[in-house]
Amino acid sequence: MDVLATTCLLMGAALIALAGLGLIRLPDPLTRASAVSKAAVLGVAMILLGALLDAPSPRVAAVLLATLVLHLFTVPLGGLALGKAAYRSGTARPPLTQVDEPAEARGTSTDQPDG
Repeated sequence: MDVLATTCLLMGAALIALAGLGLIRLPDPLTRASAVSKAAVLGVAMILLGALLDAPSPRVAAVLLATLVLHLFTVPLGGLALGKAAYRSGTARPPLTQVDEPAEARGTSTDQPDG
């Protein structure tokens, strides 16, 4: 059981490290928020699973399950809020972005010409 718990903990830590790398390497706030919210949720889930495998008991399972459920609800919503704020402030359009779907839906497309 210790090997499996350690493997889960290391995989979770690696996913969270990848989320941190995504903050540094990705070009705009929208992709950064997306990468961090997805990788952090999976990383924390793996860490919680590793903790449960390390100390299996009903009380620990209940606490870790509650932690996971709250984390699954709050992190994606936080990422969405950050993405919306970045989009509305105008900082979300790097030169690589060619399509602005929300603006097209409103009928105010701001596509940049190719070239």
